[in-house]
Amino acid sequence: QVQLVESGGGLVQPGGSLRLSCAASGSIFSIFPMSWYRQAPGKQRELVADITYGGNTNYADSVKGRFTISRDNAKNTNTVYLQMNNVRPEDTAVYYCHADRVFPTYSDYVSARYFEVWGQGSLVTVSS
Repeated sequence: QVQLVESGGGLVQPGGSLRLSCAASGSIFSIFPMSWYRQAPGKQRELVADITYGGNTNYADSVKGRFTISRDNAKNTNTVYLQMNNVRPEDTAVYYCHADRVFPTYSDYVSARYFEVWGQGSLVTVSS
């Protein structure tokens, strides 16, 4: 059973910084790719940023230049981070970690057997 456990959410003032972490646990050979989504009250869930195994990144226009996604692929780690700088009230949302394709073993990778996993969500509130 693979789980994504998020941490680092909370209350931050406009212009401040916050770092979210998401650690994957369980039987994992590899994960391609990992992402952060967010859902604000009354809005649809949207992609914030994603990162491939090799480190290629993609950002929503609304966070470019302010947020940075990174990941640690070291054995038994599989952690993705979201560094949020110069936050704005409109960044207030529940942030979800997402693993698009989790391969539990090398055999699963070779056989293209995978599943996706979502984290439980972490609330970020930007307010003075």
